[in-house]
Amino acid sequence: MVGLWALLLPMASLHRLNQHGRGDAAVEGRPKLLLVSFDGFRWDYIDRVPMPNFDTVMEDGVMVKQVENIYITKTFPNHYTLVTGLYAETHGVVANEMYDPVLNRSFSVDTDSRYEPQWWDEAVPLWVSIQNAGGRSGAAMWPGSDVKIRGQFPNQFLQYNASVPFETRVERIIQWFSAPKAEAVDFGVLYWEEPDESGHLLGPQSPLMDAVIAGIDEKLGFLINELKKAGIYEKVNLIVTSDHGMVQLSPDHIIELDEYVSRDLYTWVDKSPVVGIRPKEGKLDEVYSKLVDANPNMMVYKKENIPAHFHYQHNPRIMPILLEAKEGWTITQNRSETFMLGNHGNDNTLPSMHPVFIARGPAFRQNYVKTFMRSVDLYPLMCHILAIPALPNNGSLSNVKDLLSREPTPTPPSTRPPAGRDSYAPLVGALLGVAMVVGFLVVFVKQVTLKQLPTLTHRRREMSQPLLQ
Repeated sequence: MVGLWALLLPMASLHRLNQHGRGDAAVEGRPKLLLVSFDGFRWDYIDRVPMPNFDTVMEDGVMVKQVENIYITKTFPNHYTLVTGLYAETHGVVANEMYDPVLNRSFSVDTDSRYEPQWWDEAVPLWVSIQNAGGRSGAAMWPGSDVKIRGQFPNQFLQYNASVPFETRVERIIQWFSAPKAEAVDFGVLYWEEPDESGHLLGPQSPLMDAVIAGIDEKLGFLINELKKAGIYEKVNLIVTSDHGMVQLSPDHIIELDEYVSRDLYTWVDKSPVVGIRPKEGKLDEVYSKLVDANPNMMVYKKENIPAHFHYQHNPRIMPILLEAKEGWTITQNRSETFMLGNHGNDNTLPSMHPVFIARGPAFRQNYVKTFMRSVDLYPLMCHILAIPALPNNGSLSNVKDLLSREPTPTPPSTRPPAGRDSYAPLVGALLGVAMVVGFLVVFVKQVTLKQLPTLTHRRREMSQPLLQ
């Protein structure tokens, strides 16, 4: 009995500590996190022109030099990865334009199909997870955030409208974070279309891009000032990133499919530089044979032969044949189609496809530079900051824990609400203490018994392999 009380007393003390709020994130207030994406902001843009506001965030926080995003390096797949931690083959948003042979339906970012939950429901975005954990979320134009995913919208959201100015989006999300405690959001996402649109039009090498990039820094400065005016700049963890980079194209580097294969043999899905080809019934081998060696600047894969490191095979929305133009090249059916001077979508290991990443706030170190991370690692990092459990994902917190101001603990802080006057918390705490003692005794007896058996080595590791549906 003496040994039993020796174990129970520390547990009772721990229970009293949690009752008074110390060590309990929910009692002190859930951490706040704002994730911002400047679409198409390539990682090296920050060194191109003076960027005082980006510099301020980096000095106060962290920067990652190279972020390897997911394949394909397009807008919708990568934005959904940022909030799910999953490769495209698992979360199901495999391209900006898709065909689902099971549903026999098509998806496009330019049609109302983007609002249909069936395209998104293969994964659970972070705004749904935070709400399921008792928190609140707000979304300003983030891809997919105006869709009812797993039966839920964000608590606060703006339906996508490209004409809404950045400043209006910022003002709205600041209102959500600054609302009375019961209504304030804990997690917010904010999206802006630039510098992607200008990068497509001008090409990243154009001198005219300098003003566009400087304009993004000014917009970040506006966001910072609004956070300060609201008195929440030091409370909110701010992450500024992007979905992909951008590469310069040339009208001299065009691959015309009409030169190699008849359009009567296939359906074209999605756009350059990665194109899905859906052969007509019984025509797969014929189409593949016509394309596989057609042009040295175009890689051609049957679905089952797509390189494993792309994590881009195991979903019916990935077409039977995949074409990928080499960096700087464009695939068209013929030259009558619209040509862009800049594009993205290529191999995610190419530096030109990599996005920017900076962050600051109470959760992050100061003036720290990290060499490399993967975009799938952001999701478990955000879950840790928000003190909620991460769903199964392709990332790893251990890969990015050095960005944090404090070493992560093995388990997230408690998120239960504070005890009220009529709470059963004391009784529950005592029962938990007894249960822990009983568990300890069981383990002790088991260990004594196992000493008679050969030792087995167990290794606990975080999920890092593709999750297949």
